[in-house]
Amino acid sequence: MSTKRNRDTGPPKTGPGEKDVLIGFLDYLRASVAAKAEGARQPEARTPGVPSGTNLLGLIKHLTYVEQSWLLGHDVTDWQATFHPTPDETADMILAGYRETIVEANAEIASWDDLSRPGPRSGGGGRPGPSRRWTLTHLIEETARHAGHADILRELIDGSTGR
Repeated sequence: MSTKRNRDTGPPKTGPGEKDVLIGFLDYLRASVAAKAEGARQPEARTPGVPSGTNLLGLIKHLTYVEQSWLLGHDVTDWQATFHPTPDETADMILAGYRETIVEANAEIASWDDLSRPGPRSGGGGRPGPSRRWTLTHLIEETARHAGHADILRELIDGSTGR
């Protein structure tokens, strides 16, 4: 087992506006999550690291679906399935899909001029979804939670720590 110890990086520098701060922190967390999967050994990156079945590539795949649902308005019918890479999905494919989704999501966010308006995800039954502000805050929370999981799983795989 390697013992690669990277230093953690501090919070991101952002612009002064509310949207600048929110997207700055979201991008910072997205990069942290992706970095955890880069160079991770196969098949360990897809092997569950804990009894719940959580694995590093599954976290990236799940976060891709989270972004697609909350920021692009895509429907997800089976959230549990989003945590499990299929045998034909490689680490490179999963990371590329995550990065492509981030580019699309950031383009959507860039078009927003009012964070109090409903976000892209429907509230169901024709009701508007939560505000764009709430949506971005939720994405930060969700991505941060899974970034912590990714930290632990990567350390279990090869001892790598830090961002």
